[in-house]
Amino acid sequence: MPMFFSYAQTVNEIREKINQKDTDIEKLEIEIRVYQTQLESLGKEKNSLNNTIKELDLTKKKLQTDIFITQKKIDKTNLAIGNLSSDISNKENVIDTYIESIKLEFRKTNEFEQITIVETILSNNDFSVIWNEIDNIITLREKMRENIIRLKQVKGQLEDTRDTTIIAQNELLALKSKLSDQQKISIQNANEKSKLLQQTKNSEASYQKLVKEQLAKKLIFEKELYQLESELQFILDPSELPSAGVLSWPLDKVFVTQEFGAKTGPHRTYVSGHGGTDFRARTPLPVKSMADGIVKGIGDTDVICSGVSFGKWVFIEYGNGLSSTFAHLSLIKVSEGKKVQRGEVVGYTGGTGRVTGPHLHVSLYASTAANVSTVPSISCPGKILKQPVAAINAYLDPMYYLPKYIPLL
Repeated sequence: MPMFFSYAQTVNEIREKINQKDTDIEKLEIEIRVYQTQLESLGKEKNSLNNTIKELDLTKKKLQTDIFITQKKIDKTNLAIGNLSSDISNKENVIDTYIESIKLEFRKTNEFEQITIVETILSNNDFSVIWNEIDNIITLREKMRENIIRLKQVKGQLEDTRDTTIIAQNELLALKSKLSDQQKISIQNANEKSKLLQQTKNSEASYQKLVKEQLAKKLIFEKELYQLESELQFILDPSELPSAGVLSWPLDKVFVTQEFGAKTGPHRTYVSGHGGTDFRARTPLPVKSMADGIVKGIGDTDVICSGVSFGKWVFIEYGNGLSSTFAHLSLIKVSEGKKVQRGEVVGYTGGTGRVTGPHLHVSLYASTAANVSTVPSISCPGKILKQPVAAINAYLDPMYYLPKYIPLL
């Protein structure tokens, strides 16, 4: 009895600690929403050095709070696993007790059955003794039956608890991976601010000059790329494309900030400038594969020519005739050749490449006319960029193949 009371106390203490973690997480999530609102508001203001630094600082605070939340969730899951482990140990002890009881009852039953009922009757004229012996055998067998049933029940509960523990352990691994991602992005955020201040020497005039130069390079590169892709020969066969709505959203919450191409008929087409759909993502958010597929390429155009193209990108070929590029990422989570499943995190949104602010750019193509290629750059003389390239008429409107879009209020 004292052992059980001690265990119950431990369970209650763990439950209280888990509840406290939940309270801490809830408070931090409120703080996150405040930062997010401030970032959304800041994104509507004029592009200036001061605003860009404010945005980087707010993003840093949000990332730090994200890290705190993930750490709290790790602590909470560790507590839950500890509780489950104690529960497993307790159930194993109960099972051992039942097994010992059943063994003892088997031995007693065997002892009774070594002397048959007939022998008992022949050797004893006292029928009350005979009936007592018969009752004892029946009672033992009934106790054995009850203990076997209870043993099965506890064994089933033990298996359920072990399954729950495996789920919790997998959740813990996912949280630790997420924490590692958040820490990497946080370091990158600090480096971005440091680089910006170094480039501009904290001067608004220098910042605007930098923006102007980047915009000029961006426009030159877009023109170069469009010309290159216009020369690619491809005849689109609509019968090779899947039906509408076959893809899933790349973000948990979606808000379209810029549509694909232009409406030139019943559908939107790539005419110039913008070969994809942009989604709002002021702070790093997990980007998910839109269907099962294979990662055909990853890269970072900023390493070769900063601010003119996709920045960090992931190119995925799906098994349904479609391929996509996720661009302007802050962190890439996959490697070339990796098989990915629908909903699997492949990276985090960011502001790398040619952007006026952090967001997710999604380009969609007919797979037969899209691949990772090299693009010479006039805007960065002598530099060659590696990135996904497709014929102009192979570009498709992502929104046609995604679920029905209901704008967030």
